[in-house]
Amino acid sequence: MHPHTVWRALSRPGFALSAWPWRCAAYLLSGAVTGAAALVGIAALATVCGALALVLVGLPLLVLLALSGIPVAWVERRRLRLMDRGPVSGRRRPPAAPGLRAWLTTRLRDPATWRELGYALLFAVLLWPVDAAALTAGLLLPLSVAATPLLMATAGDGQEAKVLKQWTVTTWPAAFGVAVLGLLLLGAGAYVLGVAAGARAGLARLLIASREGELGAEVVELARSRVRLVDAFEAERRRIERDLHDGAQQRLVALSMTLGLARLDVPPGPLADLLAKAHAQAGEALAELRELVHGIHPGVLTDYGLQAAVADAADRCAVPVDVDLDLPGRPPRAVESAAYFVVREALANVDRHSGAGRARVSGGHRDGRLFLQVRDDGRGGADPSAGSGLTGLADRVSVLDGRLALTSPPGGPTLLRVEFPCELTEAADRSG
Repeated sequence: MHPHTVWRALSRPGFALSAWPWRCAAYLLSGAVTGAAALVGIAALATVCGALALVLVGLPLLVLLALSGIPVAWVERRRLRLMDRGPVSGRRRPPAAPGLRAWLTTRLRDPATWRELGYALLFAVLLWPVDAAALTAGLLLPLSVAATPLLMATAGDGQEAKVLKQWTVTTWPAAFGVAVLGLLLLGAGAYVLGVAAGARAGLARLLIASREGELGAEVVELARSRVRLVDAFEAERRRIERDLHDGAQQRLVALSMTLGLARLDVPPGPLADLLAKAHAQAGEALAELRELVHGIHPGVLTDYGLQAAVADAADRCAVPVDVDLDLPGRPPRAVESAAYFVVREALANVDRHSGAGRARVSGGHRDGRLFLQVRDDGRGGADPSAGSGLTGLADRVSVLDGRLALTSPPGGPTLLRVEFPCELTEAADRSG
């Protein structure tokens, strides 16, 4: 929830009867109290520093004065929760080394420290009186007007009451009339509180929120959402592969067997020729479907892992491929799938474009990273932007914090390298 929700609430009917005016009043009241305390603290610290500066003792205290904005900003971020339920980032640069000296050096070089000091000075000198004035105009004055009958019954002994110490009410009808006026002013004051508190919260967020922290949080959330999309995409590919394998493919197998049995029972002639043709077409459709299923998500990858899947892709390549892949375990599913499709696309490019006589796939896992290399002795000059299919795979690799690099000088050789940060699990058969 952002401070602009205050403005949306202001535009809706029933704002004065909602909890927002009281939240705004609490925000302004706490601001007045906190600002007055900040004024006293900063003024006292500055006075002590000025008095002791003559004997050089006060100079170290100037560091404390420079850091005084940090606790003020800390309090302000928590006060903002009255107006904004979303977190207000206070992210700071981490110290380069442990120890007080490194911490002080980092804090004094951090622009956020000086921005918060400026806010603390502005808060202590100007903003808290504005909070107090808005609270007085929007809540205290209307309440005192609405309380006229109570004041007349208590302090005025039922005879008279002073309204805002400006005019005197001597009759009960007049007192209740003033009370009605006070209630109307209280309703209008709710909007005054909303406008003042919304503007104050927006200014506070603008001055003390960490731009780097909020941007970092947005980047992290974007990266997480991209990873979730990749995981969902992989799960959908596996589901489609299973449905085709267990559904349409099995029906085509049954159809092919039925046509084959029918050919055995039919004497030679036109009908036998038609059955033979249908049997051949069913076999071709089955072969195409198997290739389609394999392209969507090969079952060997799911069941036996990356090593077996890469070996299968190498066997399918028209160019002889040597495979030297040593993995003691299995990477996460998303990494495993992305690595396989990178290798498969690279081998497809070797087959179609390289003119190579031999290729080699190697790789392993070391220092928390999975790395794979595809090398061929072809003509080189490969350009990923020329429709090789690697551009989309590079985007997919980057989602998983991986890196893909292609080296292909004219005349060859061509070397494709891909790396993923990941940990391996125990080698296991996932076919179940």
